[in-house]
Amino acid sequence: MSRQKCIALIAHDEKKDDMAAFARQNEKVLAQAKIVATGTTGGRVLEACPGLDVTRLKSGPLGGDQQIGALIATGEVDLLIFFVDPLTPMPHDVDVKALMRLAIVYDIPMALNRATAEHLLDFAAV
Repeated sequence: MSRQKCIALIAHDEKKDDMAAFARQNEKVLAQAKIVATGTTGGRVLEACPGLDVTRLKSGPLGGDQQIGALIATGEVDLLIFFVDPLTPMPHDVDVKALMRLAIVYDIPMALNRATAEHLLDFAAV
């Protein structure tokens, strides 16, 4: 018996509306997975999709990125969807790069924008 897939959701401040819209549009697919999200992003997703089961971790700058990184390192995350805002300076940019590095090292699919996320959900067969 296979375990339920786990999808991690993160969005920079200027991309949180996009993540909420993405979750609303893909709610049926996301409902089949275990969802973990950084604090504020998880809150926005729950506002958009109250029926989803979302585990909210700490806010990204307060350690949420590292919490998701730890879940990646322990094999608990199957897919990372991280809506990055490339036009806004990020004071915790080092944390973001570390999280992306872990996704690459542990070879999990990672989407950094909505177009890629849509394709990954299509192929993930969650």
